[in-house]
Amino acid sequence: MLKIISANVNGIRSAYKKGFHEYIAASGADIVCVQELKAQEPDLSDDMKNPHGMYGVWHCAEKRGYSGVAIYSKQRPDNVQIGMGIEEFDSEGRFVRADFGKLSVISLYLPSGTSAPERQELKYRFLDAFYPMLAEMKAEGRDIVVCGDWNIAHQNIDLKNWKGNQKNSGFLPEERAWIGKVIADLGWVDMWRKLYPEVPGYTWWSNRGQAYAKDVGWRIDYHMVTPDLAAKAVQAHVYKDEKFSDHAPLVVEYDYSI
Repeated sequence: MLKIISANVNGIRSAYKKGFHEYIAASGADIVCVQELKAQEPDLSDDMKNPHGMYGVWHCAEKRGYSGVAIYSKQRPDNVQIGMGIEEFDSEGRFVRADFGKLSVISLYLPSGTSAPERQELKYRFLDAFYPMLAEMKAEGRDIVVCGDWNIAHQNIDLKNWKGNQKNSGFLPEERAWIGKVIADLGWVDMWRKLYPEVPGYTWWSNRGQAYAKDVGWRIDYHMVTPDLAAKAVQAHVYKDEKFSDHAPLVVEYDYSI
């Protein structure tokens, strides 16, 4: 069995203070994809680089205390790709890929457009650039999972207050249509929705009000998976026993070995 976790930690140092390091060990995960490190490489302790002896690869943002992604794995990758090859996005530390035999795992942090119109425009540029990359990866014929914070809720079931968010970044018609094409046209499988068609599966809650307590959430963290690997998914859950950040880890188990 292969257990893969995706977790936006909203600051790796903050999450470690809240028990994320211990959670990695207790989870029994084979691979952990982390987003929003909010740290430069010199800021990362040995435990943050290689937790519990796992092999770590990371892509930090140039801006201090911002963005950044990582992959931790029990097995050393055969090959690693740091970044997308597009400076505008790579400077923000949004993509890292690790290959293990026929399996490829990607930790992705797709831009948010909530802070300013300029950031929404950057988000659209990212979508335009990432779509052909997803098509190329799908065409590789490998087993691939793109884990991470996609910052888009696809359908009404994916956020509690969908009626009130139709004009807000993360649930705009153009964004929802884009992720719909990734699934319908490119053939990627939204693993949670495939396993649990009727379960919301929220993974992020606003810090405003009592969103977490009242479970007024969004499902914006995904395992987006190639079909052959998706067919091997056994079960999934959103881990809420502890709170490491404003996101909760998404855990998927596959009947698969590397």
